[in-house]
Amino acid sequence: MYHFSTRLQGDINAIEQQLIGALQEEGFGILTEIDVQATLKKKIDVDGRYYKILGACNPPLAHQALTEEPDIGLLLPCNVVVREEEDGSIVVAFMDPAAVFTLVERDDVAPLAEEVRTRLKRVRESMGGEFVN
Repeated sequence: MYHFSTRLQGDINAIEQQLIGALQEEGFGILTEIDVQATLKKKIDVDGRYYKILGACNPPLAHQALTEEPDIGLLLPCNVVVREEEDGSIVVAFMDPAAVFTLVERDDVAPLAEEVRTRLKRVRESMGGEFVN
């Protein structure tokens, strides 16, 4: 499995702000923000539900990863998705760095990936909701 998530009820903007605050508590900042819903509407005139990709980065851990494996930047930042389901629930999904970093095939990177995973799982736990995966 390449991700883990939680399903929540409530205002999507409030949930997104809660998520950003929880990420900050774990040392992550948001480097990128992709509003998929707006992009698809603008580019191909498709109406869709709320779908945003946040590129989260913990600078000290990213620096350590890049120092150990310069090409690991291809797998950064850690993407977090906030999306609305058909039933109105909100899913917050996290890329699982431990799964993704297996692509690097270096045992010395595994503990770092596990540290990032642990922090992202704490973010998910702080969000509450129904855990998936």
